[in-house]
Amino acid sequence: MATLETQQLDQIIVNSRRKMLTMGGTALAAMLFTGTAKAHAQSAVTDTDILNFALNLEYLEAQFYTLAVFGVTIDKLPTPIPISVNGGTAGNVTLSPTFSKVTFALPTVAAYAMETAIEEGKHVSFLQSALGSSAVSMPNIDLYNSFNTLAGAAGIGAAFNPFDNDADFLLGAYIFEDVGVTAYHGAAPLISDKKNILPAAVGIHAVEAYHAGLIRTTINGIDFSNGNTALSAITQKISAARSSLSNGGKTATTTTFTGTMADDIGVQTTQVDLNGAAGSGAFTSSTIVDCDSNSLGFGRSTTQILSIVTGGSANNQGVFFPSGLNGTIK
Repeated sequence: MATLETQQLDQIIVNSRRKMLTMGGTALAAMLFTGTAKAHAQSAVTDTDILNFALNLEYLEAQFYTLAVFGVTIDKLPTPIPISVNGGTAGNVTLSPTFSKVTFALPTVAAYAMETAIEEGKHVSFLQSALGSSAVSMPNIDLYNSFNTLAGAAGIGAAFNPFDNDADFLLGAYIFEDVGVTAYHGAAPLISDKKNILPAAVGIHAVEAYHAGLIRTTINGIDFSNGNTALSAITQKISAARSSLSNGGKTATTTTFTGTMADDIGVQTTQVDLNGAAGSGAFTSSTIVDCDSNSLGFGRSTTQILSIVTGGSANNQGVFFPSGLNGTIK
């Protein structure tokens, strides 16, 4: 039974959430899991809204990894994962006319891809179960034109196929995982159920962070083995494009670990001062962790996430979600 103190605390939380959701473009709102204009029109974004937004992103990741490893969509696996739920109509997955699964040459990358495919599929199933009758079906997903569009935007070429080989698969995965980490980070402050939903969301966030770290480490290792920085240079272009999209083409207000003004950094080595003390001496460090100058991971609002996954389109329809997302936040 709620005490007077807990009732007052609940009211403070509700009022604080409503205030943050109405702050528009202020710095505070940009740091949180706010939402689009449609979400702002509500009195408050609910936990169901947040979980369904996450489910849309998990559909995308699960399809990408499952296709890379097994060559089929998640609903065509021997133990299928449903993409049409609660009477909703599922969208389609657009693939290259010549699509085929990745022919992995490196056993470590193949094993990583297998693990991630299974884990992302479990995330879909978990969120569907948690949402129950409120879960949305999978929207239309594009895994063909999307990569070509982002390749052009990032300045890495007119076409890009993440299913071609190990290296291209890693770069495709690189596009997704850091975005997922920032999405779950941004979601945490607005989740009202701190006992059940928040721990689960943080648990998924941790797994996405493991995925992102593994991708970045593997890319760094391949470059080191080849004696070059070919893949790392591409990650830097991807990160710059993500930061630009998430900030509406403007420079971010946050400072990265490397000292740049952005909310994203690619894989590279950088010279850093000991414990941040200027003039203490330069030390060579990697950027496996995508973090700010305080070594804190970045968080993004739904508006920023939508801008990245839909290519900054005005109606939030495009790139990976050509018809938009399903649910309230879209």
